Amino acid sequence: MPKALTEAEVQDFRLRLLSVAERAFADHGVQGFSVRQLAQELGCSAMTPYRYFRDKNEILAAVTAAALDRFSKALELAFATEAGAWERSAAVRQAYLRFAFENPRAYKLMFDLPHPDVAGFPDLARAALRAEQIMTAPMELLVKGGFLAGDSRLLGRIFWSAIHGAVSLQLAGKLDSDPAFEHVLENMLRFLVAGASADHP
Repeated sequence: MPKALTEAEVQDFRLRLLSVAERAFADHGVQGFSVRQLAQELGCSAMTPYRYFRDKNEILAAVTAAALDRFSKALELAFATEAGAWERSAAVRQAYLRFAFENPRAYKLMFDLPHPDVAGFPDLARAALRAEQIMTAPMELLVKGGFLAGDSRLLGRIFWSAIHGAVSLQLAGKLDSDPAFEHVLENMLRFLVAGASADHP
């Protein structure tokens, strides 16, 4: 009969499992390792992870949701600053970049790996919605202030797609230093802002 664990022990093991799983998914892909291998790295029996999760998809959903929540919290703190619309938008962008470059495995897990259908994983659906909302929030502010024109959600996805593309290329080492990543990003965003400007004909 399995040993009864305290709540603290359960939480500690779950956090360790998610940390190891984040690294495994990011480094080896969804199909690149098994739950048995995950258990070996954790130093537990092959069946122990199943006391916490049904299968590998549920582990993937949980670890992705946890990464998305960390990401969203960083952007929400940046957005909460007392400043104008452009300054708050820039703060969110800097928080996005900082998270991506300081947490490349989590970033890859969130945005580059296939995910299970969120409909079957309510916590992942909630975390994904939270992330989209904070990435859309600067666009809503800029549209409301009359700086940009268009649908805020669509604009949010356009700007996110552009920034994600640049970040992914940089993380993969595909952008050299001339021109610098920052220069590429700055000009790309300038072109997008010009096209979405409320004054654009």
